[in-house]
Amino acid sequence: MSAKEKAVVIGAGMGGLAAAIRLSALGLSVTVVDMADAPGGKARAVASGAGPVDTGPTVMTLPDVADSLFRLCGTRLEDEVDLIPLPRLARHFWHGSAPLDLFPDREANFDAIRSFAGLREAEGFARFDALSAGLLAAFDAPVMRAARPMLGPVALAALRQPRLWPALIPGVSLERLMKRHFRDPRLVQLFGRYATYVGGRPAHSPAVLSLIWRVEAQGVFAVRQGMHGLAAALARVAAAKGVEFRFATRARRIVRQGGRVTGVELDGGGTLPCTVCVFNGDPLALAEGHLGDAVAVARSAKPAKRSLSAWVWAFAAEPRGVDLAHHNVFFTADPAQEFGPIGRGEMPVAPTLYVCAQDRELGTPPPALERFEIILNGPAGHPPLTDEDALCRTRTFPALRAQGLTFSPPPGPQALLTPHILSRRYPGSQGAIYGGSPEAAMAAFQRPTARTALAGLYLAGGGAHPGAGVPMALLSGGHAATAVAEDRMRQTFAPQTRAQAKGRISASASAPADMRGGTSTPSQPTGQKPSR
Repeated sequence: MSAKEKAVVIGAGMGGLAAAIRLSALGLSVTVVDMADAPGGKARAVASGAGPVDTGPTVMTLPDVADSLFRLCGTRLEDEVDLIPLPRLARHFWHGSAPLDLFPDREANFDAIRSFAGLREAEGFARFDALSAGLLAAFDAPVMRAARPMLGPVALAALRQPRLWPALIPGVSLERLMKRHFRDPRLVQLFGRYATYVGGRPAHSPAVLSLIWRVEAQGVFAVRQGMHGLAAALARVAAAKGVEFRFATRARRIVRQGGRVTGVELDGGGTLPCTVCVFNGDPLALAEGHLGDAVAVARSAKPAKRSLSAWVWAFAAEPRGVDLAHHNVFFTADPAQEFGPIGRGEMPVAPTLYVCAQDRELGTPPPALERFEIILNGPAGHPPLTDEDALCRTRTFPALRAQGLTFSPPPGPQALLTPHILSRRYPGSQGAIYGGSPEAAMAAFQRPTARTALAGLYLAGGGAHPGAGVPMALLSGGHAATAVAEDRMRQTFAPQTRAQAKGRISASASAPADMRGGTSTPSQPTGQKPSR
């Protein structure tokens, strides 16, 4: 592609950063605009007495996806950030019960569950783990890694492996599937919780989401610099390869002429001309006209339902009373008092609480004043409440205190991020963290893909295919770049040479590290073995 061809990426979240790097590698002149003052999108941080505290994603999986982007820029993931494999996936707490640690090792998990709940439950875990591994293998290449999800290969895998069918039957929820494998309600809670990782409720989300367990079980990593530090590193290497970043700059309108994108108009005046525009935001923002009527073609992407939102505490304090891991989950005694109110659009009465102790398990003793992120799931579209800080505080800290955990000093109201703040910060989202809801049998196949009906306009980010989570958002940026390359190929090559050209261009848009069985990409987490 000619270096004179210009692309504008709206949004410097993970998907936008990935798209910018891959478009630059294709030879386009790329400008990224973001109304925030730093890259990262939802991977943001706030200041504290112990340093910046993440307020967004905390779980890093599938590091090969990020590593492939750094390699396109002539470096490696482990050379740009301190990536630390965590010794355990998470520590799980219940009132009146010993905690349960899970690990990136099948045998260790079998033994831990046997000690926690008995041999029968451990054997149920072994069956569930095998099912989850089969689902991940079936969905990885044709759905997660594919620019457009393909149902055929998944159906073929299910025909070859009948054990997958219980998780693919329409109407079978994740919670129902867990009850087939576990009798201990604590384990039903734990493994059903993976629905919330993509914004759903266990009793309403399809059983196929059980594959998320195997994604996490392959290894969870911490970034010493924080997830916002990972975004900063991606922006840094992208800038070194010629990508221009304009922060504190709001895109006002996507301009079209002759049926295709021709530019992006900015708040305060001025237009960036371009033939390619990648929108890294909630697709619903386009449908609602936040970027002008030129993108009304995206209205078909409007989801019927939004994913979960959250109340998020981010602060520094001294913890007392409980030995914490990096990732911790404090389960409610009554899930109905969490998901019942959420279903009615209300704050949970007795929520399960996720606590990220961001300075734990990094290879060095934690400081006296540690950084914490606490997440309380809630409904999207939640309006601001009177005394919201006080109400959320009473739903959070007494519940943790009842399980032995306290903080000194307790966080102030400035430490609370609410669904309403998220809604204002991310237009069109209604506060939803994960885009469209996963609570539908075919939700994995119904997210908007990278290409839109408006020529030159593409989507990237957690609201687009393949969905929520840092590696998925990064993959979405690659899908957008692949779509750009394919569209340019169709315009450039004669019909009889398109098939050959498509193979060359698609290969250039997706680094070998993103392909099953591709070139070995040695790095700290992957070593000398084929990438996932």
